[in-house]
Amino acid sequence: MNTLRQPGRRQLLQSAACGFGALSLAGISSSQAEGSSSTASPLAEQETHIPARAKRVIFIFMQGGPSHVDTFDYKPALERYHEKKHDFRNARRMKVQSEEVMKSLWAFKQYGESGRHVSSLFPEIAKHVDELCFIHSMHTEGVAHGPSTLFLHTGATNLIRPSMGSWISYGLGTENQSLPSFVTVCPTSAKGGPRLYSNAFLPPVHQGTALGRVGIPAATASFENVQNPRYNPVVQQRQLDLLREIGNAQLQRTSADAAYDSVLDSYELAYRMQSAAPQITDLSGETKETLTMYGIDQPETKDFGYQCLRARRLSEAGVRFVQISYADNQATPRWDQHGNMPEHEKHAKATDKPVAGLLQDLKQRGLLEDTLVWWGGEFGRTPFTQGNNGRDHNPDGFTIWLAGGGVKQGYAHGETDEFGQNAHVNKVHMHDLHATILHTLGLDHERLTYRHAGRDFRLTDVFGNVVEDILA
Repeated sequence: MNTLRQPGRRQLLQSAACGFGALSLAGISSSQAEGSSSTASPLAEQETHIPARAKRVIFIFMQGGPSHVDTFDYKPALERYHEKKHDFRNARRMKVQSEEVMKSLWAFKQYGESGRHVSSLFPEIAKHVDELCFIHSMHTEGVAHGPSTLFLHTGATNLIRPSMGSWISYGLGTENQSLPSFVTVCPTSAKGGPRLYSNAFLPPVHQGTALGRVGIPAATASFENVQNPRYNPVVQQRQLDLLREIGNAQLQRTSADAAYDSVLDSYELAYRMQSAAPQITDLSGETKETLTMYGIDQPETKDFGYQCLRARRLSEAGVRFVQISYADNQATPRWDQHGNMPEHEKHAKATDKPVAGLLQDLKQRGLLEDTLVWWGGEFGRTPFTQGNNGRDHNPDGFTIWLAGGGVKQGYAHGETDEFGQNAHVNKVHMHDLHATILHTLGLDHERLTYRHAGRDFRLTDVFGNVVEDILA
């Protein structure tokens, strides 16, 4: 009679551990399986749909909605009608409301050869006006910060959709296999929080990686949990090899190949970041002149100066999409002055020199030619007063600006009406801006799709037109 040999305790634990590991890996990735398609390396550089004008994006997010009529959209009518009642058309509510006009608290001047108007809030950015491309006719969805901020980042106001950085990562991959393709510096946890840099249903390797967070000084911001003090690199590599073997075994029994690949690619990226990330986050080699350029030597500009400097270093190292945020975790975001517009001066002072320093640094390093810089908030503010000296939200007309990366220099596109209430000439919807930014990167927004839940999704949904007039 044949007898079965009983396994020893060590063998039993080893085999059970592999089984539990497979179950764990299956659980981690099961939510990503539907609609996936396998690629050998999801972060490998991808072919573009069309010739690219830019290789990467730096998004400077001004949370709360800076007032366009107090910054870059000069409206003389506000001075003529100051403190007088005027009928304003509210297109969303389909009504006309009588409100008291409020002039800007800051003087506007023309700068550069282009003669573009900039208010006294931004004297340093004004020096670069001939490199900027203004869009004065923006309009968007949502009247509150939460929905509009989600729409700005994801192209949707209330659904869980991938953020723009994740779409760009998915479409282009990364220039540096040892760094994420999408990094958000000191992100806020308010008004959308992690959804602002979420991959949603895209493979998890395309999720934005946070460098620091709001509330921690940008000077000490770092990637969390990059170092593994418990195991040396040899042991870690053996762990990755084991996980890959488990994944390959699972592939024999399931079609969720992209899900397993994405999870393992995320692990492997974290492993590679152990050597690359400390070099990127270490600012000790920057010169005194560079720190001064970003305003890091001044207390009011120090924190955002560090954010801007980190954006340059990440972009220079090959990160495709870098977001920096002038934001906080408060219920009322920084630029949101419903009853105290003079606060704009404090926020402008904190960001003006750092942003100007970023533009100067990119230009002198030859990076501005193929880096698209995008400055803006989720909406603008009304030309009429709220409270004693505040302004309400205005998603119907506002300004953003772009620089570098294939857009015209010293150019202004579109107009709001004479008061700045509604986009009036050459209107640009947020979907159009998203489509145009993708276009500069060589991505056709109608072809950049992902199959999920039985349909093809894209950043611009079924909308969006490329704004050809702003392209160089």
